[in-house]
Amino acid sequence: MAHHPETDVLHRGEGARPEASPLTTPIYATSTFVFDSAEDLEAYQEGRSDKYIYTRYANPTVQAVEEKLAMLERGEAAIVTSSGMAATATALFGLLSAGDEVVCSAAIYGGTLQVITRYLSRFGVTPRLASLDGLASPERILTPKTRVVWCESPINPTLRCVDIRKVAEACRAHGAISIVDNTFASPVNQQPLTLGVDLVMHSATKYLNGHSDVTAGALVGGREIIERLHPARKLFGGVLEPMSAYALGRGMKTVFLRVERQNANAMYLAEQLSEDARVASVHYPGLPSHPDHAIAARQMSGFGGMLTIDVKGGYPAACQVFNRLQVIKRAASLGGTESLCSQPVLTSQYGLSDEELDAAGVTRGMLRLSIGIEHRDDLLADLQQALG
Repeated sequence: MAHHPETDVLHRGEGARPEASPLTTPIYATSTFVFDSAEDLEAYQEGRSDKYIYTRYANPTVQAVEEKLAMLERGEAAIVTSSGMAATATALFGLLSAGDEVVCSAAIYGGTLQVITRYLSRFGVTPRLASLDGLASPERILTPKTRVVWCESPINPTLRCVDIRKVAEACRAHGAISIVDNTFASPVNQQPLTLGVDLVMHSATKYLNGHSDVTAGALVGGREIIERLHPARKLFGGVLEPMSAYALGRGMKTVFLRVERQNANAMYLAEQLSEDARVASVHYPGLPSHPDHAIAARQMSGFGGMLTIDVKGGYPAACQVFNRLQVIKRAASLGGTESLCSQPVLTSQYGLSDEELDAAGVTRGMLRLSIGIEHRDDLLADLQQALG
């Protein structure tokens, strides 16, 4: 059947070509998908078809990334979202109901803390904040109403670590779901699912993408719990669009190379700065002096690229060091190839009272460093000149 040129230009070549075997994941830049007939659509709705209907529900590019991520985290399935906070909200609102209790560490990312304390409580979910000492004996702090336990390890920005296996075992004994934010460690350094955790969350913006050009989130776990969360992702609309999913998948190809270099750079800088008289303390789980070094050594294969220092002189001195940096960039976020520095009291812990900062283990003199893949001596020289 002959078509007018304006029709051909819209439809020519839109179908899949069986003779094409792409090396990389194609970008399915489409919001909707075509069905051949009413019977074809009916088969989809009844679960008798592997076709796609709408990108908010599923998309081949997005699913390819989810399969790769599940493999990295040693999980059965994964879903990716439009941001780390979208993943957090999808998990919490998808798993909790009125009357439930969620236990989380007081020392977690500020955005997650706000979702739990300011929003979930509006819908009848009771938040309970646990200290690190409490999480060290999790069986003592869980109640019959506890449905979810959320923790980070290493924790932002103090780099304290939680015994993940112990938390997972306590949750299983109490019938609660354990969720670990694995953003700081990355799957290269730590796989919480192998330690018994039910669900892993990532801000995929960070190490998984690794190039500071995508905003994304992810949830990884067993097939049953991920299927349980699919409706929440679909209905809340926090899906990752195909272009960003492609970029995320491309970044994940080099995650081992990047993270191994970042691990080495961070360890070197931590050792050097721990001997610098201008630095009050260095927070890095790879140092034997770190309070949770033994825990980190048991559950991590590398100690990560995140490093926090407490500058002598408090907030004014930290601001001076921050302002003097030249190689290390002043920016929020983390996990990219470029080294970044942020001040926790001006970013993730901004607006917290002194009491809240103390509970989180955060001081006003802290600088959080996301170590990149630059030459380690250039990074050390930059920090030394910035310290004055």
